[in-house]
Amino acid sequence: ITIGLIAVGAALLVFPYIWPSIRPIASVVSVDPGSHPNADDNSMGDPNAPVLVEEFSDFQCPFCERFHEETEPLLRQYYVDTGKVRFVYRSMGNWVSGNIGGGKTESQDAALGAYCAGEQNKFWEMHAHLFANVLGEDAGSFTDQRIKAIAELIDGLDTDQFDSCYDSGKYEDRVQQDFTDGQTAGVNGTPGFIITYTVNGETRTRSIDGGQPFNVFQQELEGALNEMGVQ
Repeated sequence: ITIGLIAVGAALLVFPYIWPSIRPIASVVSVDPGSHPNADDNSMGDPNAPVLVEEFSDFQCPFCERFHEETEPLLRQYYVDTGKVRFVYRSMGNWVSGNIGGGKTESQDAALGAYCAGEQNKFWEMHAHLFANVLGEDAGSFTDQRIKAIAELIDGLDTDQFDSCYDSGKYEDRVQQDFTDGQTAGVNGTPGFIITYTVNGETRTRSIDGGQPFNVFQQELEGALNEMGVQ
């Protein structure tokens, strides 16, 4: 009986540590990621485009997901595809929404996964699949196992290389730098957008807060292009 009790006690102590690696994961779905002209890691568009748009986002943020589904395709069609805008995705993770303890969050892990896919130039494919597989905030959407399962849906992705990158935490500093840069730029919530352009040698910026509809972006971008004399 004593040995049995000791064994049960040991099992109870170990179980919380091994359960995350053996529990079943929610099924993942595949989507068409769309086209991304001149894709280069987390950027798309002509690198010499007159306007740079940086999105500071969170893969678990519902407003970010809405922007991805409704507004981003129109920005690609009218501004990225036409060579007027270079678009860059940056991650603010859960730090914005109050990760006071400083521990890793699912949003941070999702960003790590996106950057690991990006080193194989599959960032935008992973980006689309992460948004398509959100279950809810910190609801198990982006456990380690589920992120790897999502990565397996990406055509042409070397999953062994991806897993090695992800397990190493290779891009943790990069994700933290995204957050720092976002705060420095005045982004206090997700999604937030910084528009950067140059007029007569002077760098100017505009900002958009929240998942605004396409017409808001159109107004700001046309204003910047008009300042530069770009039609």
